[in-house]
Amino acid sequence: MFYVTRRRFGFWNKGRLAIALALVLTLSAPGCGRVTEGASLVTRVIDGDTIEIEGGYRVRYIGIDAPEKAESYYWEALQANRDLVEGKKVWLEKDVEDRDRYDRLLRYVWVDNTMVNAELVRLGYAYSYSYPPNVKYQTYLLQMEQEAREHKRGLWSGG
Repeated sequence: MFYVTRRRFGFWNKGRLAIALALVLTLSAPGCGRVTEGASLVTRVIDGDTIEIEGGYRVRYIGIDAPEKAESYYWEALQANRDLVEGKKVWLEKDVEDRDRYDRLLRYVWVDNTMVNAELVRLGYAYSYSYPPNVKYQTYLLQMEQEAREHKRGLWSGG
């Protein structure tokens, strides 16, 4: 009986545990959290805050709200989003929730070192808009909106 217990908690299981622990610590290290889902090709830009990626998945940008079709700056926001991501590989970062009520993936979207969500706000083509509990970058997005307002870009240009 002692032998079975010793073997059960012996070297081989400790080794596996050590490998698993090392993997978890590596993946949770600083700098590893930004890109959590790998690269995906953008196949279509739907509007100023929604894209479609390979596999037919729709992705809704977290933390922003771009104008709808009947609103001013809709076409400009759509074009800005196209310029940033269409036909490119993007990296997706999840916050707390995985999907919205329309079954779209909720993500921060990155092209190289640029967060597309924030860039659209900085350029004045989207508003910072908090959707709790997905608020990881909300302070940064609010700063980008303030910058757009101060420089009278896009939605803040008065035109």
